[in-house]
Amino acid sequence: MEAMPQVPGMLFVALAVILVVVFKWINVLNEYERAVIFRLGRLVERAKGPGLIFVFWPIDKMVRISLRTVVLDVPPQDVITRDNVSVKVNAVVYFRVVDPGKAVVTVENYLYATSQLSQTTLRSVLGQAELDELLSEREKLNEKLQEIIDQHTDPWGIKVSMVEVKHVDLPSEMQRAMARQAEAEREKRAKIIHAEGELQASQSLAGAADVIASNPVTLQLRYLQTLTEIATEKNSTILFPVPIDLMKSFIQK
Repeated sequence: MEAMPQVPGMLFVALAVILVVVFKWINVLNEYERAVIFRLGRLVERAKGPGLIFVFWPIDKMVRISLRTVVLDVPPQDVITRDNVSVKVNAVVYFRVVDPGKAVVTVENYLYATSQLSQTTLRSVLGQAELDELLSEREKLNEKLQEIIDQHTDPWGIKVSMVEVKHVDLPSEMQRAMARQAEAEREKRAKIIHAEGELQASQSLAGAADVIASNPVTLQLRYLQTLTEIATEKNSTILFPVPIDLMKSFIQK
């Protein structure tokens, strides 16, 4: 008769345990999430979600995986280019999980693994390029980096969609050398353009001389045109020579 009051307490405990188990069974996944289920340690073939799913705890164990694109910032790496120039280069990698089961089973931490792989690949690929290539052909290097990283992360269920080299930090002495090189290049172009202008002017003058030589009246017209241009200034005194040809008729008379 004395043990009867303990029954409601036991029922309350049992009800509480049942509620905890039920709440652990019921899970809600967002649209971008998938659940990788391990049943007694073995992987359930198909990832579940999104929406309402049931995980029969403690028999099942659930690992949430996000399918959204991850933006991974690769920290600055010391790179020695093929022409022995030391630079610091950082990049950004865009990737996402396409196979949640592989991302959980084949690699311990796919985020850390992808980050380390991106750093080593960045040093390796850019170390095979020259400095001019690194500065002017960045698009080609980005495609090569994306192809290599994606090839190595494919067994992990990871798809690398894009790799972008963000910044190339040059040493100060290299920046000064490149500035001198750019200045010398501009001076060379200026001299070439000036020489080409002189050549074209000389060719035009040679053509004008040929025209004047074939028709002497042209020289007189040019002379009169020059006098007209000079006469626009009020402060000039013009001496107008009389051609001898005009005086021949008077001398003969």
